[in-house]
Formats: sequence, structure tokens, C-alpha cells
Amino acid sequence: MKVVIVDDHPLVRKGLTSILALDETMEVLGEATNSREAMELFNSLKPDLALVDLRLANESGLDLITKAMKQGIECKFVVLTSSIEEKDFIRAKETGVDGYVLKEAFPEELIHALKVVGKGRKYYDPGVLDLAMRSGEAVDNGELEQLTPKEREVLIELGKGHSNKEISKTLFITEYTVKKHVSQILAKLGLVDRTQAALYANAKGLVTYIAHPSG
Repeated sequence: MKVVIVDDHPLVRKGLTSILALDETMEVLGEATNSREAMELFNSLKPDLALVDLRLANESGLDLITKAMKQGIECKFVVLTSSIEEKDFIRAKETGVDGYVLKEAFPEELIHALKVVGKGRKYYDPGVLDLAMRSGEAVDNGELEQLTPKEREVLIELGKGHSNKEISKTLFITEYTVKKHVSQILAKLGLVDRTQAALYANAKGLVTYIAHPSG
């Protein structure tokens, strides 16, 4: 995946380049410090994904993304920020960004996020999941009781960011059955799409990850 980095801090750009170099599927094509440089990179290098700082000195990363989208730039956009303010996240969602990652994320989390986005799915940092649920008017915990055991299993897999094909293999059911379960889950929980279902599953603590010991 070909990536460009847009951030006004040299150390941040170099750090991100070093992190992405850890994964052989990532290639950093170039770096930009402001909107003008970024647009030049988008047009000349045709990246698959742009990692954009929310705040670029006196400019807005979201304004840059909006401008690029309006000009027909075919690129995935992931916002990188230290902000956990609800208004920033809501505006990012409204802008249509593909990902929203906090700068406190671990290197492996960032790489995972970019890979999820690269596969055509949305990725929102777990640190802002609560904001996502509030802005999405999430349902109450009691609604979970409406789900069948298999629907709950599918919901958990959605929370892990898995596709219908991956879920079908994991749960040993057909993709058609997975689609039916997803539709039922959305209807019963009053959610809009599978992205919101994934956020819901994580925010409610349904998804657990195995922590790997360091050292």
C-alpha cells in the first residue's frame, strides 16, 4: 500500500515513516507539511492512502481532506490526532474519513488501522469509541438480550473488523447466512451499518483481545 504522510512536525513525519517501514506491505511515497504540498503529492504520486494530521499549523487537516475529495482525489484518508474532543471526531465522520487514529496508539495499532482501511473498511481508534457511540445514539445494553447466540457471535466478529467471508470461515456458516445475521443485528439494535455495529461491540466490551507480553 502506497502512503503519503501529511504533518507539520518533522519528528512526527520521520517517526511515522520509521513505523510504516516495519511492514513490508507499506511504502511511504512522500511527506507534506501543509495543504499545498499535500495536494501536489496527491496529484503527482497517486497514493492509496494519506495519513493526515488533524491540525496542520494554521490549517485544518479535515479542510484538506474535504478539498481533496471535491477534486476527485481517489485516496483513503486516515486522520491522526491527539484530540479526543467529540466535536473533532464528529466532524471527521461527517467529512467521510476512512480512519481516525490517536497519536498515543502503539505502532502495531497504527499499522493494523491502515490495513483495515486498505481493505475498504472504516477504522476508529478504541480511544474514541465512546464518542462514536454517543454521536451515533447507541442503544442500551438491554437490547443485546434480543440477539440469538449466533447473532451475538457474528456481532463479536464484526467488532474485530472481520468481513463476511472471514466470519463465515470462523463460524462455519455460509456468507449468505452471515449477511442475514448482520441484517437482523442491525434491525434489532437499531444501528445504521456494520461499522456502527463494530463500534457498538467494542464499546460494550464484547470484543476481547489477547495481550502479548512485552520483552
